[in-house]
Amino acid sequence: MSEDRYQKGMENLKIMNPDSYKDLEKSLNDVAPDMARYIAEFPYGDIYSRPGLDLKTRELVTVASITTLGNAQPELKSHVHGALNVGCTPTEIIEVIIQMAVYAGFPAAINGLNAAKEVFKERNEKFEK
Repeated sequence: MSEDRYQKGMENLKIMNPDSYKDLEKSLNDVAPDMARYIAEFPYGDIYSRPGLDLKTRELVTVASITTLGNAQPELKSHVHGALNVGCTPTEIIEVIIQMAVYAGFPAAINGLNAAKEVFKERNEKFEK
């Protein structure tokens, strides 16, 4: 069962943001190597694989949720990349983050917009090369 969960998670991560997961796995390897596997299995293997929502919708919801935290910029940037990778447009991402100002406050939304802006700039620079 666990190996199946891990494989499903890795399939989703391959679509969404494989580099981010590899970086996470590397950063946790010396302190908590099991944590990366748990992340592959539970959120990406169990939750992201559920029927009912496509990956695009799941990533928009995740961007909204992390934006409301206001203090998880690395994770937010990773999911902005993931959202773009599964077909979300920059406009959709920005609109979701702006809407979070209503629920999480302007500081959280501004932090989210700045994180998204960094991702858009990074991707534009990568594609211009």
